[in-house]
Amino acid sequence: MTLVYSTEVGRIKPEEDKPVRPKGDGIVRIQKQTKGRKGKGVCIVTGLDMDDVQLKLLAAELKKVCGCGGSVKDGTIEIQGDARDKIKAHLEKKGHTVKLAGG
Repeated sequence: MTLVYSTEVGRIKPEEDKPVRPKGDGIVRIQKQTKGRKGKGVCIVTGLDMDDVQLKLLAAELKKVCGCGGSVKDGTIEIQGDARDKIKAHLEKKGHTVKLAGG
């Protein structure tokens, strides 16, 4: 049996760490993906070294630029449809190095 709490020192059980997001290499990659989406395509933007609040703000900007929906999942931005060119132009305007990855 493991000691979890003691009245002398408080919590004994170590706090669980948040999962660490992989650090990007400074290159933002945009790829189109249809796998597991019933044929519907989405553009996945990876490699952005930002926290969740900044990612959500950038996702909102990209959704307005493309005129479609999207979301933020696990440190990546998903934009519905194939709008890679619009996304690339917008991110390059903001000063990011962008590559189109995948098919």
